[in-house]
Amino acid sequence: MMSRTKVAALISGRGSNMEALVRAAQADDCPFEIALVLANKPDAKGLEIAAAAGVEALCVDQKPFGKDREAHERAIDAALRARGIQVIALAGYMRILTPFLVETWDGRMLNIHPSLLPAYPGLDTHNRAIAAGEAEAGCTVHLVTVGVDEGPILGQARVPILAGDDEHSLSARVLEQEHRLYAATLADFVERRFSV
Repeated sequence: MMSRTKVAALISGRGSNMEALVRAAQADDCPFEIALVLANKPDAKGLEIAAAAGVEALCVDQKPFGKDREAHERAIDAALRARGIQVIALAGYMRILTPFLVETWDGRMLNIHPSLLPAYPGLDTHNRAIAAGEAEAGCTVHLVTVGVDEGPILGQARVPILAGDDEHSLSARVLEQEHRLYAATLADFVERRFSV
């Protein structure tokens, strides 16, 4: 059995991308394992989903830290290190990270964003793409840097914008691609980065 790269998925809600990564990691030839699912909110639905799949599910609640985001991230970082985590996959983690966590995990933290970056960073990507009359939308996996959604692009998937699309119909089609793209890009990344 090859040794697999230990990945932590960070979530804030249901974490459908996390769930897709957990499923992908069940394949015998997958080069990564989701060793930890970590949420910043105790009611994050994804914690139950992870536990049901046999993955350690941990909440580092942001509330006790108040406005001190870095102190919260230091607690997260300690939990990751204690478990020998090698790569972080942000999977619907809805907090802007401080330079502390981004720099500590520089080159080892991935995010998936529901647009074809560099177009439409930030929020409300689908409505913005439709309003601009774009022919296609999609999703991007990128390395996390201090600038929001600005890191080096590792992979993209494109989805046509259809006549009559609204935010919900478009986001549902993009999400299907997200689930495929994230697992494939993460596998490719860890194979290049960690294979001997």
